[in-house]
Amino acid sequence: MKKVEDYIRTIVDFPHEGIMFRDVTTLFADPRGFRIAIDQMLHPYAGMEIDKVVGLEARGFILGGAIAHQLSVGFVPIRKKGKLPGTTISQDYKLEYGEAIVEVHDDAIEAGEKILVVDDLLATGGTAEAGIRLIERLGGEIISTAFIIDLPELGGRKKLEAMGVEVHALCAFEGL
Repeated sequence: MKKVEDYIRTIVDFPHEGIMFRDVTTLFADPRGFRIAIDQMLHPYAGMEIDKVVGLEARGFILGGAIAHQLSVGFVPIRKKGKLPGTTISQDYKLEYGEAIVEVHDDAIEAGEKILVVDDLLATGGTAEAGIRLIERLGGEIISTAFIIDLPELGGRKKLEAMGVEVHALCAFEGL
């Protein structure tokens, strides 16, 4: 039986020389692979109280929407600066290749709501940390984070765990 990592394509030297890009679009395109990933991402949260799923731009939207649907809860996108139409709060952060700003609507999460944060890949943890900071500023309680891929050498898991946040990943790849 195929595992989640068997559906993920590696593209060498993208977006820069020396990078092994882990491409989940091949996983998303395969109905069995996508189902396996969603089911495995949901598994740790069976029976837990979760009010909303937050997806980090952009592949986290695909995963988060599917997971929110399965949990019968709301979905909240955390987007790049300037993409949301309503009143937002923002958080800057560092990425592997520079800096960025993410935003969320200021009314997307109510104080005390239990939140699951979802994305495809955990690398340095910058995007996830920024998303968590936004959720906390709105009063949300982070129940856990869920990723398809962890890149342990880049330290994202350690960063999030040092913040007191639980991390689940379906698979890990060595290297950058």
